[in-house]
Amino acid sequence: MTDSELNLNEMLRIRREKLKELIDKGKNPYLIEKFDYTHHSTTIKEKFEELEGAEVAVAGRIMSRRGHGKVSFMDIQDSEGRIQIFIKQDILGEEEYKDLNLLDLGDIIGVKGEVFRTKAGEISVRAKEIILLTKSLQILPEKWHGLKDQDLRYRQRYVDSIVNPEVKETFLLRSKIIKAVREYLDDRGFLEVETPILSTIAGGANARPFITHHNTLDIDMYLRIANELYLKRLIVGGFEKVYEMGKMFRNEGMSPKHNPEFTNIEVYQAYVDYEEIMRLTENLVAYVAEKVLGTTKINYQGTEIDLSPPWRRLDMVDAVKEYAGVDFNEINTDEEAIAIAKAKGLEITPGMKRGHIIAEMFEEFCEEHLVQPTFIIGHPVEVSPLAKRNPDDPRKTNRFEAFINTWEIANAFSELNDPIDQRERFEEQVKQKDLGDEEAHPMDTDFINAIEVGLPPTGGLGIGIDRLIILLTNQPSIRDIILFPTMKPLED
Repeated sequence: MTDSELNLNEMLRIRREKLKELIDKGKNPYLIEKFDYTHHSTTIKEKFEELEGAEVAVAGRIMSRRGHGKVSFMDIQDSEGRIQIFIKQDILGEEEYKDLNLLDLGDIIGVKGEVFRTKAGEISVRAKEIILLTKSLQILPEKWHGLKDQDLRYRQRYVDSIVNPEVKETFLLRSKIIKAVREYLDDRGFLEVETPILSTIAGGANARPFITHHNTLDIDMYLRIANELYLKRLIVGGFEKVYEMGKMFRNEGMSPKHNPEFTNIEVYQAYVDYEEIMRLTENLVAYVAEKVLGTTKINYQGTEIDLSPPWRRLDMVDAVKEYAGVDFNEINTDEEAIAIAKAKGLEITPGMKRGHIIAEMFEEFCEEHLVQPTFIIGHPVEVSPLAKRNPDDPRKTNRFEAFINTWEIANAFSELNDPIDQRERFEEQVKQKDLGDEEAHPMDTDFINAIEVGLPPTGGLGIGIDRLIILLTNQPSIRDIILFPTMKPLED
């Protein structure tokens, strides 16, 4: 055991000894059930002229201590900030003042006293009574730095938010962003609904699901990868404008942009097309930015990004021509497309067609250039099993993906409401799954039945809320905007 480990164990032992002494004195903090505080730290500072000389009660965690003799100071931290506690033996009482030696950094206390300004000019509370509410048996770190500690910050968010106040600000901003998204949709007549998280079919997207088992029914079930198909069932049922924001689950890789559990929103509106949904998307994002940041011009990690509508529209084939130098308007067969893909160094998998090659080439050569908000349209039908075909070119769909900072932020389309075409596309997806594509869409006969009942012309939209929050909070990773990101367990 190293010297530092020995010192740490000794400090932890001393804290437990202090707790025992408090309990022996009849001051067990864990027996206290409540403390009626009257003000937060920021309120006292902001309204000092009004509160000077007033009696207040504050509560918080001890973050620093200083002083000696018969006068000492503490800084306590509550949910809004910090405030200094001025402690004088003559006011607190000799015995109570002596018991301050049993307090440690990290302990949570309640303080009753008078608001005043010290000779040094700091707004403080002159303590008349101090009550230990919780004894901290662990030691708070003074600072966090380095890759190892960054990992620990994600694992112990409860400590991270104590010692790094800016972390709490990020999550307060996250809450405001989510509230603003809901506000925009609610104000426009959309109904928020809830659909199943557990299902017998993992549909609505092309992704690998998490599989679980229902013991009573003795069947495998899946955590949802998307809520699209349930929401479209509601449109069939007569709900014209619906949305759902919630957790989705995809059993895939992890990266600064990917977490297996993430927050997504899907929005559906009857009697509109994907052009209308494009306008909704750019206006929603601009509204949220203006609401929470006061501007639609943001700086993300040194890059200036203008979220103001309208956003650029770019056909996927045109993007491939612009950034990869390949014109698929001149390539009409699968064989030609595969030859071009091989020449460009792309991996060819069984069953790939012209449309798959276009999508792969776009991903490989184009996405990295899409920094300013851009709608990519004209997706091949092979990679868009739920989107309506473009009447002018049936090889394409009326679909868009919105890109910001090279990331896909949103995916949307004019929903396919032809049940015959939908069945054929599902059957093609099943063939792809049989060829080894684990992300291919499964057959969903009940959904086909639903659109046979009749799905009106509908525009649908999915937005990756976490990615939007990363941008608006200027954080480098999805882990920085998820309170408790997925982590590999530490070995015991």
